Amino acid sequence: MARRQDISRRAHQIIGPLMGAAMMAYFGYHAVQGDRGLLAWWNLRYEIVKTDFELAQVTEEKQALEHRVALLSPASLDRDMLEERARVMVGSVAPDDTVVPMPALDIPKPTPAE
Repeated sequence: MARRQDISRRAHQIIGPLMGAAMMAYFGYHAVQGDRGLLAWWNLRYEIVKTDFELAQVTEEKQALEHRVALLSPASLDRDMLEERARVMVGSVAPDDTVVPMPALDIPKPTPAE
C-alpha cells in the first residue's frame, strides 16, 4: 500500500513538468514550422525580394516602351522612328540599306513512324 502511494505521489510530481515540456515542444515546433512560423516568414521575404526584382524589370521595360510611343506621338514625331515602323509594317527596305541574311535553321524533319 505504501508503495502504491509512493508511485502515485511521484507520478503527480512528474506529470506537471512533462505537460510543460510537451507544451513547449508543441509551441516551439509551430513557431518554426507553422503557417506563420520562421520558415514561412523567410519564404515570404524571399518572394517579396523576387517580386520586387521582377517589378523593377517590368518597370524598366514599360519606360522603354513609353519612350518609343512618345517618339511616335503626333506632338513630337520622330522621323527615324516613323520610318522604322513603316518599314517593319510594309516589309520593305530602302535602296541604300544593307540586308544581312540570317542562316537557315537546321531543323530535322520528322521521320514517319514505322
